[in-house]
Amino acid sequence: MGKYCLVIFLFFSLVKSQAQVNNDSIIDLNYLEDQLYLSLTYTILIDKPATISQKGFSGGISFGFIKDIPLNEQRNLGLGIGAGYAYNVYVQNLKISRENQTTLFELAEDYKTNRLGINSIELPIEFRWRTSTPEKYGFWRVYGGLKFAYLITAKTKFSDSDVVLTTKNIPELNRLQYGATLATGYGNWNLYFYYGLSPLFKDAVFNEKKIDLKDIKIGLKFYIM
Repeated sequence: MGKYCLVIFLFFSLVKSQAQVNNDSIIDLNYLEDQLYLSLTYTILIDKPATISQKGFSGGISFGFIKDIPLNEQRNLGLGIGAGYAYNVYVQNLKISRENQTTLFELAEDYKTNRLGINSIELPIEFRWRTSTPEKYGFWRVYGGLKFAYLITAKTKFSDSDVVLTTKNIPELNRLQYGATLATGYGNWNLYFYYGLSPLFKDAVFNEKKIDLKDIKIGLKFYIM
């Protein structure tokens, strides 16, 4: 996943550089801010069953477009509504498999690989405060809001010394995810935080108890005009 992150980041940097060159000689009083975004995150699972733990790096990448809607004449307050794509990987010791049209949730032991990968379409909604002006490219921002995500596809991969097992079409996954977001920083570099309000699974049981796994994402978010 690392090489894809690098390619996307370089593309966004090129777009921003070109936009600044084109606008250096023009002052646009009706400017719009931060219409493209890229985020790179580390994921922490919360509300886990007692025996479930993360084993390795769980991370994600998302990128997309946000329509900037200024809310006042100074244009330092705004509303952002967007759409994008996200890919998240969860590496932990909860083994998920399908047998006879039944999903099994078990404790993975003595394994080499055990991960869940999810592709989603996401809808971020942000209330925006910033110190930008028509001539100022570097400014402070605090963007808070909600993010909704709809799961497109998901796949697990489990391997040990004897078998490699891939599982798709997991009906217990919660297709609609949502959570609170906060991005704050100066210029291109922004700290990003996501707190999941919806569980990853619905009607999923592990050791005779309902699985209420949620996720917290911490990382960097880059905005580009």
